[in-house]
Amino acid sequence: MATLKTSVIGIDFENPFILASAPPTARIDSIDKAFTLGWGGAVLKTITPDDLEMIEASQRYASWKNGNRVCGFENIELLSHLTIQQWLDGIEFLRKKHPNKVQIASIMAPVVKEEWQKLVKTLNSAPIDAFELNFSCPHGMPEKGIGMAIGTNAEISSMITGWVKQVSKKPVFVKLSPNVTNIAKIAKAVENSGADGISAINTVQAMMGVNLDTFVPMPNVNGKSTFGGYSGASVRPIGLRCVAQIRQNSDLPILGIGGICNWHDAAEYITLGADAVQVCTEVMINGYAVIKAMKQGLLDYLERKGFESLEDLKNRAIANISSHEKLDKSKQVYPHIDEELCIKCSRCVTVCDESEHSALSVNNNRITVNRDNCVGCSLCSHACPKAAITMK
Repeated sequence: MATLKTSVIGIDFENPFILASAPPTARIDSIDKAFTLGWGGAVLKTITPDDLEMIEASQRYASWKNGNRVCGFENIELLSHLTIQQWLDGIEFLRKKHPNKVQIASIMAPVVKEEWQKLVKTLNSAPIDAFELNFSCPHGMPEKGIGMAIGTNAEISSMITGWVKQVSKKPVFVKLSPNVTNIAKIAKAVENSGADGISAINTVQAMMGVNLDTFVPMPNVNGKSTFGGYSGASVRPIGLRCVAQIRQNSDLPILGIGGICNWHDAAEYITLGADAVQVCTEVMINGYAVIKAMKQGLLDYLERKGFESLEDLKNRAIANISSHEKLDKSKQVYPHIDEELCIKCSRCVTVCDESEHSALSVNNNRITVNRDNCVGCSLCSHACPKAAITMK
């Protein structure tokens, strides 16, 4: 029988699904509910010094949808509004009620050694399992010189990690921003300063769109807007890339984050080097109960593959990542059309003709392939509305 239990830096997880530091972990009673439903752990919404001002905007969310499905989500929400003492009391309550659940304290402070170390020392006494340093919030906080303003600077990230490690009695994860040119460089910088693990990624700085009647970008805050943090299914390719790049350059444990909507997404992150995963937007859209299908789906997958644990799955895809120059270019695939699925819309013919190659044509009401012109790019298979084209 396969198991979802795993261990990361000596922290035992009953399953690899953790709530990310975000609105779903903003309240103690909410985390209590999530733990009862089966989540393996939670990263608490970012705790800050009590005197760090948090004034929220309304409204603060925007989304784009494919039909009824939210594919991309933007938020400009800030950090926790609970006091440090409220968090200390809440952490104690959750530990007593859910002794086997992982609690990770996300923290942020101004770039002042005493502020970071005071926050860490205060929380050292709480029954948390680890710290997560929020170096990556892309909205609101960078204007104060913190959040993403830290995580896009390797030297400052390294310096603060060192400050925290000097006083921390718990393992330290550093949450990195994708809004950099080389995330592996930032990961190595914090690793060299003693980080015990990496969380990747935080949201992608974005602008959701513009209302073309009012010319106000989204979300509309009394006629103005700002750049926000983009999450949801559409950022998963970015998250996967970042986790893979970190794994290629570091052996530190990784908590994978970004667009995880189901067990399949989580499994992809694990094959690229993640030890466990964090989920946010899917919960915000569909609620904590999504955990049931996530756990069962991943467990069923492990058993189908004959894997006993997540360790058998971890890093499986890393060896298959190559530079472009090292890809095997000696073989070519060609489109094969399933006549039963094909509706003769000729979209494949149009896109092939207008995107360079003119390898497809309609003859006797059938799509035919001119292999002399075909380069095996696969565009036709992606454009087909009925998935009638496969590359072989």
